[in-house]
Amino acid sequence: MNRNTATFLVLCVIWGTTWIGIKAGIATVPPLMFAGTRFTVAGLLILSATRLRGAALPRVAKRSWPRLFVVTLFMIPLCYGPLFWGMLYVDTGTAAVLELSLTPVTLLGFALLLGDERYDGRKLFAILLGAAGLCVLFGPEAYASWTHADQQGRGLRLLAMTAVASAALIYAWGSVLARPLLEVYSSDFIAGFTTLFGGAFLILISLVVEPGATAALKGNWGWPAWVGWLFLVLFGSFIGSHP
Repeated sequence: MNRNTATFLVLCVIWGTTWIGIKAGIATVPPLMFAGTRFTVAGLLILSATRLRGAALPRVAKRSWPRLFVVTLFMIPLCYGPLFWGMLYVDTGTAAVLELSLTPVTLLGFALLLGDERYDGRKLFAILLGAAGLCVLFGPEAYASWTHADQQGRGLRLLAMTAVASAALIYAWGSVLARPLLEVYSSDFIAGFTTLFGGAFLILISLVVEPGATAALKGNWGWPAWVGWLFLVLFGSFIGSHP
């Protein structure tokens, strides 16, 4: 087994199990606060590790700040905020398959729309095939949920699934927008910066809109939430960004 294959398998295991950590955390912690603290600490770890390896943090050019700000919003708050909230009402398996199956389709779609990939029939076929696969995977469940749930339950579950799906769309868009930055700045710096400041923004939003957010800062979460949080920080964000 070569290194690339081994790395791919490790990432599959890590990213496939992060959903369990999320579910464990949001069972007792407001979702935006749980996400915000996770990403803020992970961002600090990524930037600290970069410095410990002897790499200096770059000075960001003025022309790069607007794009870096937008990418930060897209990659963390606008992506993971809806995702963590949506998982309150969507089971772990459904959320994982929905988001992970939609991400490659949307990445290709945005790359084509923004001119980072050249259009051809095979790529269009790949997008259509991915969309058809999503319909096959989730069409029956969505129909069953709609016909058997009460009106309020239908609307809430549909909204939650839309939030989870939107995470893939926003993440793909942000990833494509980040490509010009990655040509100038290191991937470690971009990952650390967006994770740190995106997480801090989520904490601020949580303190404004989420009941119990201030109390959650005391850390009385229970051990399942803390184990999930540590796994997400260390494996989902820190090690996941340094395969």
